Amino acid sequence: MSSARQIQRSSGVGIAVVSLCLVQFVDVLGVTVVVTSLPAMLASLHARESYASLIATGYAMFFGGLLMLGARLGDRVGHRRTILVSLMVFASGAVMGATAGSTVVLMAARCLQGAAAGSVPSALRLLTTMTPDGPIRQRAIAVWSAAGAAAGASGFVVGGIVTDLTSWRVVFWAFLPLAATLATAIVWSVPRDHDADPAKSLNLAGAATFTAAIMAFVVATTLITEPARRVGGELLLAICAVLAGGFLLIDRRAAAPLLPTRLLGSARLRQGARGGLLNTATTSSAITLVTLYLQNTLRRSPLETAAMLLPFSLAVIGGASLSAVLLRRYQPQFVVAFGLAGIAAAYLALIPSAAVSLVVPVCAVAGGAGIGLSSVATTGLGTDVEAAWRGSASGIINTTAQLGTAIGTAVLLLVASATTGLPAAGTPEPAVAWSVAAAVAAAGSGFFAIAGQRSGRPVRRIARGGQTDAEHQAGAHTLQP
Repeated sequence: MSSARQIQRSSGVGIAVVSLCLVQFVDVLGVTVVVTSLPAMLASLHARESYASLIATGYAMFFGGLLMLGARLGDRVGHRRTILVSLMVFASGAVMGATAGSTVVLMAARCLQGAAAGSVPSALRLLTTMTPDGPIRQRAIAVWSAAGAAAGASGFVVGGIVTDLTSWRVVFWAFLPLAATLATAIVWSVPRDHDADPAKSLNLAGAATFTAAIMAFVVATTLITEPARRVGGELLLAICAVLAGGFLLIDRRAAAPLLPTRLLGSARLRQGARGGLLNTATTSSAITLVTLYLQNTLRRSPLETAAMLLPFSLAVIGGASLSAVLLRRYQPQFVVAFGLAGIAAAYLALIPSAAVSLVVPVCAVAGGAGIGLSSVATTGLGTDVEAAWRGSASGIINTTAQLGTAIGTAVLLLVASATTGLPAAGTPEPAVAWSVAAAVAAAGSGFFAIAGQRSGRPVRRIARGGQTDAEHQAGAHTLQP
């Protein structure tokens, strides 16, 4: 291959990696971008405050519920094709949301956009197959993880700034040029699908039951935080348990299970999924409480709230960059432990002095760096499987991340409601709830530190081809289909 062709191919792969990471960014951004815009949305549509949870939940419900089906759909029709169709659906939902004249239409738009976000497993599958094993793939995963973590944090910031300066409808309109640009970049840089398998079973019965169970769980965790709807939330949790049991029976007997036993037998996949759940359970939930505290208790405007949380988003990027460096010296479990420890420290520091203006941005830096460190390492662990399994693996770790957001937010809102009260004028900072988040993050840090010790000593660079022990050991841990 000539030098010119090598440069052209390298450039194409680079654009593909950036484009695929932006698919993750846009999809995850959709989860949190409306949080700081909800008061303005409800006022504009003359809706009751009780609709806020439904608008916020609709996206996450479909996003989390359809991830595994999205992974299987990519295997069947092609991952590139799945992403392009999903971007079209996402843009359609954006138009519906931008022109919504009622809360019903707005909720439908959010659900449609969440359904389109099922392209995330396909994007991660393509990213890990287009990049060679070793440092290049580690850097690509670092960018991917940084994009996801930064998107979750940036949603609060972007929504607040746009709503304060213009209108909440601009949040939806802005998705249109972004989706069009991404689709163009993917068509140009990602090769056409060659590994699609039309004969591959979608396991529709299992997928439908799994999706219904996840949706029931997400809605239940939202309703259970509201005293007037708690009974309905508890009933939905019971239905979720029944659906989950039914899914396990169906999937176990299916010819093409969504959760293959051999895939679940990978210890590194299980650790990646567990780490993803802890990452979102301890950050998304606590940041949601911080946002409510700043706006409802301290009476900060959406723009002021966004400015105070901006360091969180920037620190995520820095933490992800640092993680790629640390992974060359330490086992990924140790890097996850470092990140979760940073998250715990951030919330502990926030508790005694949250009312001080400079404290929130400083703590946001520590928490953002922590989630950046941990996200890269957990994604690397979870996708350390053979290429044929990576679509399903990415579906699993992204689903657990969405469950972490739902569980963490529900638990922390319940704790805040039972102790200091939900953030409102005159209420103190939700210290007990933040303490719970800090304790969970600290416990997770301890777990991964022990797991790192069991997996081997901190790695050192070896002479063989410039490869590190970690890269060499990754091959030993790779799951064969």
